[in-house]
Amino acid sequence: MNGFTSPFGGGDATFDEAGTFVAEHLPEPGSFLADHDVLRGTEHCAVHETAATLFEERGVYDATFGYNLARLNRDQRHPDAGYRYAVELGDRHVLRAEFTPTTPFCPQSRSLVVGSFRAWNGLAERHSFDLVRVRVAPMHNESGVINDAVVELENTFEETGTVPEPSAVGEELSPDSGGAERSSDRPF
Repeated sequence: MNGFTSPFGGGDATFDEAGTFVAEHLPEPGSFLADHDVLRGTEHCAVHETAATLFEERGVYDATFGYNLARLNRDQRHPDAGYRYAVELGDRHVLRAEFTPTTPFCPQSRSLVVGSFRAWNGLAERHSFDLVRVRVAPMHNESGVINDAVVELENTFEETGTVPEPSAVGEELSPDSGGAERSSDRPF
């Protein structure tokens, strides 16, 4: 998705160097990661590098900033936004990924979280996890609705071993679409 630009992206952003773990530039791990093995340091960086690769291949881009969603973790303008990860307690083959958007009303959150789930689990041969559970942080005003949709995707994935098509799990209607049908040519 080279050349994807946004008037809000600006050229004056400062980014942490790729492959560095800067805790003060990342969101605090939220409730979805509580009581699990939260990744820090090189472990976090390795998982996040995989996320960046998968997001690039699947086109998981933040339209506001005009870049691969994984880059948000390194954007110093938004130190409380991005992804944090944890290995699930009791099952080392399950990764938990919690996305904290830049605002509690981010209109892209549903698409970004569903796109992230689809990238991680649709390209499962590219990493060592059997399942990647993805949620939006509870600070988002529609976190319950968004997370319910992702849980439905996750349940179908666990039952079938494949990431379901959008229409197969009730994704036809977006909560912010006013009831309009979702186009089948959308990437998520």
